[in-house]
Amino acid sequence: MLDADLRQATGAGPVAGGNSDDLLRAGWEAFTVAIFWTADLHFGHRGLLERGYRPWSTVEEHDGALVDNWNATVGADDTVWVLGDVAMSASKLGPVAGLNGRKILLCGNHDAPWPGHAKPRQHQRYLAAGFAEIRDTFTAWATVGGREVEMSHLPYEGDHTAEERYVEHRPADEGLPLLHGHVHGAWRVRGRQINVGVDVNDYRPVSEEMLAGLVERMNP
Repeated sequence: MLDADLRQATGAGPVAGGNSDDLLRAGWEAFTVAIFWTADLHFGHRGLLERGYRPWSTVEEHDGALVDNWNATVGADDTVWVLGDVAMSASKLGPVAGLNGRKILLCGNHDAPWPGHAKPRQHQRYLAAGFAEIRDTFTAWATVGGREVEMSHLPYEGDHTAEERYVEHRPADEGLPLLHGHVHGAWRVRGRQINVGVDVNDYRPVSEEMLAGLVERMNP
């Protein structure tokens, strides 16, 4: 379930897309059947396919398969945290409207509202595309299987490139399990880091139940 206080990073601005206090009073459990996590959908990313990183020939096939997989996994009343890099640009957000569930975006470096950009922008365009909330912070928190976890697009350490990028925007490792994306197929679990990205999770969102099993095996 979501962490009761839905804490945001120190100094972060308000949540786009609604009053978080109102959401808390309503109670997530009243309208959420299940919670899922995912990252790195990369809708509209032709270069990813041209380099052979995913098993589709065209953007249309890629985007359609991700939508089909998502909707076969997520119900209309479920909540999905997208931990960044939903599309290569705001102009490629079209598939989001066809995705089941209540969608929360914790932005990544390919998302226009990401706070690491010199001028984060286009929050309203992402909301209009189908996101219920845009978290324009680097980190957020939740509980998974009764344990507190941190969430970020970026891992504590490591990358899928030779260079470790965006070091100044990564969360500090203070001992919590971390749900993240960004690294594509580099790993699924590395230390306390759990990659919820589609590349290592059958190109579909990951359930709380599945993540709880991984978190349980980590040292508290």
